[in-house]
Amino acid sequence: MSIAAVPDYLGKDFRDASPGMRFGMYLTAWEGANWAKTKEQPLAGAKRLTDNDRKTMQALCGRQKLLFETMPPAEGLRLDAKATAPFTTGLGNEHPLENGFAFLNPYGLPYLPGSGVKGVLRQAARELASGDWGDTQGWSRDEKKPYSVVIQKRTVMLSMCDVLFGRETAAGDADHVRGVLSFWDVIPEIKGESLHVEIMTPHQGHYYQQKQDRKTGGSISPHESGQPIPITFLTVPPGSDFGFHVICDLPRLRRLAPKLAQNDQWKTLLTAAFEHAFAWLGFGAKTAVGYGALQRDHKAERKRQQDAEEKERKAQEAAKRERERQTMSPLERSIHDFLDSRPDKNQGETSAVFGGLRDGHWQEDEKRAVAEWLKARLQESGKWREVSSKKNPAKDKEYQNTLKVKGWLEGKE
Repeated sequence: MSIAAVPDYLGKDFRDASPGMRFGMYLTAWEGANWAKTKEQPLAGAKRLTDNDRKTMQALCGRQKLLFETMPPAEGLRLDAKATAPFTTGLGNEHPLENGFAFLNPYGLPYLPGSGVKGVLRQAARELASGDWGDTQGWSRDEKKPYSVVIQKRTVMLSMCDVLFGRETAAGDADHVRGVLSFWDVIPEIKGESLHVEIMTPHQGHYYQQKQDRKTGGSISPHESGQPIPITFLTVPPGSDFGFHVICDLPRLRRLAPKLAQNDQWKTLLTAAFEHAFAWLGFGAKTAVGYGALQRDHKAERKRQQDAEEKERKAQEAAKRERERQTMSPLERSIHDFLDSRPDKNQGETSAVFGGLRDGHWQEDEKRAVAEWLKARLQESGKWREVSSKKNPAKDKEYQNTLKVKGWLEGKE
């Protein structure tokens, strides 16, 4: 049985640990007294997602959504995407299996760093600006660099990409300029109950690892007959959801490039860069062989927009009700608050107030005042019956209701 290289006092059951901990510190990849690598599949336990992992993942995405909603609409851009191919990142991180993976600490869940998103979009912007992909979508090379900023009494000229993504200069150059855009980390909402395990089979291990022939001592050259060695690595499965959040320092953008701040021009440019990245570049690692391909999820964006509009509508209705409430008399306000708090919104107002009086919601003078209000409502609707029209008055509902209201008015109920 394979075990993890941890002290005995930690135990051997790490099923409740996060995927990041099971992949790293608690990886069950060893066996025997000499701690040799196991021949079993060590990632089988690391890839599993527990109920707590899924709840944490949803909570983190929900927190990002709430934080983003606190930003002024003109300063934020969110795009939703769905993975159409496996996604992986952090393969260069050190790991016993030779392929690492990027987990967000301290939660131990897969993520795409915001710096990685920025790098992909910068490249997408450069490609669009080059004109080699047809329509530039508004991006420009800006050879003359129309924008400027003063650094230590020196004027530094900036291109469109410099303003949005920042100006990178050679080592030792002090003319660095921070871009106006900030990119949040992306936490995928993983489809299914686990991560996936993929396999790569390099054929040149004899060349990269041995360097010299063990029999002759001569140098080794790469060739097609090398022995392939399967190497496993983790991926986020296709169908997982990705939410991209970008925040713009709008006051600074207005100073550096006023035209880009007008009419959400920066959003139009960045959306075009995202679309290009989705179609041609991909995100994460191994994009050259098809990993990290995403597709914009217009359906999710429409639903999010509808939810936002519904939330805004309810907020406006609540504000309107509160304004109306402030103009009401104390009696009307008391009835209004009762009707607003009732669980059954489909029940008529008259019936609801009748039920509130019957259940003792109002007492003494307030009770008689509400009964007067109810009497007026019954009279207006023609349901006030002082004399029963039926042979059996006990079955005359309107008559019995009238008697009940009279009892409240006279203090008998």
